[in-house]
Amino acid sequence: MTGLRQRQLKLENAHLQHKAKVTQRGAVLLGNSVACDAYDEKKPLRVVTHAHADHTGGLRWSLRECKKVLMTEATKDLIEVLEGPLGAKANAIEVLEYGKPLQYEGENITLIKANHILGAAQVLVESEEGYRLAYTGDFRLEETPILEDCDVLVVDATYGSPHCKRSFNVDVRELIVNMVEDRLKKGVVYVFGYYGKLQEVMQILNKADVAVPFVMPDKVYHVSKTCEKHGMKLGCLTHSTAKEAKSMLDENLPCVAFYHMNSRGNFGLNAERICVSGWEFHSPVRQISENEHLVALSDHSDFNGILEYVRRAKPKMVITDNHRVSHGETLAREITKRLGIPAVAMPHKSCQ
Repeated sequence: MTGLRQRQLKLENAHLQHKAKVTQRGAVLLGNSVACDAYDEKKPLRVVTHAHADHTGGLRWSLRECKKVLMTEATKDLIEVLEGPLGAKANAIEVLEYGKPLQYEGENITLIKANHILGAAQVLVESEEGYRLAYTGDFRLEETPILEDCDVLVVDATYGSPHCKRSFNVDVRELIVNMVEDRLKKGVVYVFGYYGKLQEVMQILNKADVAVPFVMPDKVYHVSKTCEKHGMKLGCLTHSTAKEAKSMLDENLPCVAFYHMNSRGNFGLNAERICVSGWEFHSPVRQISENEHLVALSDHSDFNGILEYVRRAKPKMVITDNHRVSHGETLAREITKRLGIPAVAMPHKSCQ
């Protein structure tokens, strides 16, 4: 490549960086109007890609200050379960269906499905000048549409290190079913995970005809009912305060008890326990105590999955999200080295 061409590319990349960025607050800015997953005072529109807490920060401020807050209907319903009723502020929310663009001052904003949790979305902003700016949000490559030929692609970097590879060739879903069925012979099986992933496990077990009651505390129950409202089939859901649920737990009768990962130290300490986590890369299942195992079930793509998404997308430039997890700089270097696509991490660590 000639020196002239290198200088031209640097100028082009510098120009594109003005079209999209990730701020110190974690707002992913796309075009003139859109801030995703955090509040930005200069953008009239806020997009919430999904209902996890690291993507809803500053939401109530956005509901007060932004002209519109965009999200899918499922995300809105989940947020109201997880964070409480939004009240009159909810009037600022505009629910968008996947694939149906909203026009705002010369830009088209479209939410595209992401395979992560219920309601999760990618964001595509298209300008009158022909720019295509996109943000993957959190995603799992399997069943996530690829946003191709963008000028700038902002990509999730949760597992952006080459060390974050799941090289084992095992059907983790089948493994979970077998583990639960085997442990049900002894009585209650406790499953610990985060919202969204717990419901995925329920769906896996229900599809495999594991026909025992699924017991859960209040918030897990209401998140699960919301998921059912939007089409997920989760099985026999039983609130942990119900008389029959208390009897099953007290008498150690066969059922599966679903609790948030943060409750792991408080429930089922002497029972059979399964924790589902995406932060296991060496083995599909690992014993962590006498009666507890960790299973590698993730709702994020690993390092190879992220690279494959970018390879298929063929953007002119990539920005890696360096706000939520610290692998952004590593991922940017690897994308440039392995794919030959200019990439930069934002925000820079020195700015955080």
